[in-house]
Amino acid sequence: MKIENSATLADGVALPRPGGHARQGTALAFLGVLAFSGSFPATVYAMQGVNPWLAAIGRAAVAGVVALVCLKATRNPLIPSRREWPAYALISLGVVFGFPVFSGLALALGASTSHAAVVIALLPAATAACAVLRAAERPRPLFWVACAAGAVAITAFTLTQHEGKTSWPDLLLVGALISAAIGYTEGGRLSRDTPGWQVISRVLVLSLPLTAPAATVIALATPINPTPQAIAGFAYVSLISMFLGFFPWYAGLAKGGIARAGQTQLTQPLLTLVWAWFLMGERFGPATVVAALAVLVCVAITQRART
Repeated sequence: MKIENSATLADGVALPRPGGHARQGTALAFLGVLAFSGSFPATVYAMQGVNPWLAAIGRAAVAGVVALVCLKATRNPLIPSRREWPAYALISLGVVFGFPVFSGLALALGASTSHAAVVIALLPAATAACAVLRAAERPRPLFWVACAAGAVAITAFTLTQHEGKTSWPDLLLVGALISAAIGYTEGGRLSRDTPGWQVISRVLVLSLPLTAPAATVIALATPINPTPQAIAGFAYVSLISMFLGFFPWYAGLAKGGIARAGQTQLTQPLLTLVWAWFLMGERFGPATVVAALAVLVCVAITQRART
């Protein structure tokens, strides 16, 4: 059977070429990025009322309960096939535990929302590397040149902010981006055959035996100050960042190619800067704006480079 707008690998996996499916994938991925762009400001709000560990683990527990209800209501299986368990475990380690914990601790230790957003702009390059290793994608050289340019811009920005030295928040943010890259790659890979919303739902449900008890213990052992801002922030990271945002994100990675569509996340720093300024009145210097604009140019190049 002829596969339109796609390239077929030796193992039979069809990868989209830039065309209708690729453009749809990029658009869907951008909707996911738009949802994720509010995560850092929302996390800061949530941590005004709860412990950083509760903000990270609790949001996964809440999202897990919602995911359980959605899967039961649509009569979809809660448990994936045994051969997919390793991939689901990697997604859980990456996006349920790794990214929320590392990024939350970085913010709690003093990283500003704008600084964290620009550092995390390295995530698309890390995701592209994971796509090569795990999803059999082979971007062309121009793609890698643009990725490398974006990585250099972010690295230079980070070093100039700390007089050429790294800090604990920066190291935690690197851990966050590596965790997310692994989770995004595995989720995008599974979403080629399973709807993305079912993938993230099963991940959250499978994580519930860990997240629910841990969140309960932390909630009982630490003070909670349920201000309106804290409630709104916690609701956002639970329902949008941890759950609904993955619907278009995983669908976009599956349609547009993990490496290619994943580069839309290079726009996230600019979007987060807007939220940080609008919601939190956060001020940032010219270096932050220049670094964010530099990665925006890189994403435009990567989207023109064929995969």
